[in-house]
Amino acid sequence: MDVLAGLLDGPRARGAFILRAVLNPPWAVRIEDRAPLSLMCMSRGNAWVIPDGGDPVLLRPGDVAIARGPDPYTCADDPTSPPRAVVGPGGVCGTLQGEPLSETMHLGVRTWGDSPDGASAMLIGTYQLAGEVSGRLLDALPPLVHLPAELWNCPLMPVLEDEISRDEPGQSVMLDRLLDLLLIATLRSWFSRPEAAAPAWYQAMGDPVVGRALRLMQNDPAHPWTVAELAAKAGVSRAGLARRFTELVGEPPMAYLTGWRLALAADLLRETEATVGAVARQVGYSGSFALSAAFKRVRGISPQEYRRGGAGLPKQQQGLPLERSGLKVEA
Repeated sequence: MDVLAGLLDGPRARGAFILRAVLNPPWAVRIEDRAPLSLMCMSRGNAWVIPDGGDPVLLRPGDVAIARGPDPYTCADDPTSPPRAVVGPGGVCGTLQGEPLSETMHLGVRTWGDSPDGASAMLIGTYQLAGEVSGRLLDALPPLVHLPAELWNCPLMPVLEDEISRDEPGQSVMLDRLLDLLLIATLRSWFSRPEAAAPAWYQAMGDPVVGRALRLMQNDPAHPWTVAELAAKAGVSRAGLARRFTELVGEPPMAYLTGWRLALAADLLRETEATVGAVARQVGYSGSFALSAAFKRVRGISPQEYRRGGAGLPKQQQGLPLERSGLKVEA
């Protein structure tokens, strides 16, 4: 499988929170919805996206930004503008004092703000559930992705803007699919940039030796891989593969394989109704007991708990190479 296709084969919006925000300066909205992923498209005027503890990013017309949750951030006309509204889980909006704003700032179908002709207009699409976006994709993204308009040419943004205010049968499904396509188009363009902060394993795909080993594991995770077999297929010694793989990817081959298998298992647990045993066999474990033991050792909870919505590793350990998470790993 094409590694990028495998990474992007996952966005499945289901009744996503989608709206057009139209505002006049000064304005600032604090986002505390804890959504796993939000996509922001600037259609008119400018806006700043200000991550907590990060540098402000200016969005101009045609620019797209992707915010990876659950950390909060602020959108504003200027980095110095104080927030006057807070968006919580489920897109519920209120003042800083907790007074609801959904009705008072309602401007029509999926349109919210203080003026229909406001200086700033932003299209917002939010994936509200973790199962709607592959965990592998979330782990590969920085907290904020910014793609300036001059670096891509996507015809989907005008279509989303035209469809967002329609109120017709099946409209929510139409918008969900448009959001999926726009997200995939944005990420494909972003990952193609040499300066994109892609994960080490993604960058290592270009190495003739390590890339071969990575593709073998990714394409057939159920195979009982060993370092010796991977090295033979890559045309190098066992020690040579282990050394080069660790240098480029940041963890040994078998640690990477464990992480890959468990990432696939996590997606299958959330996105399908397959039994734990069936998931185990798909990703290279002998049965439910073996998968459960590995899952709990690495992620901190059982597959059943994860399927019910458990969070897994503490935030400070999430997204780290497995050997840096402080947990023992075994394939």
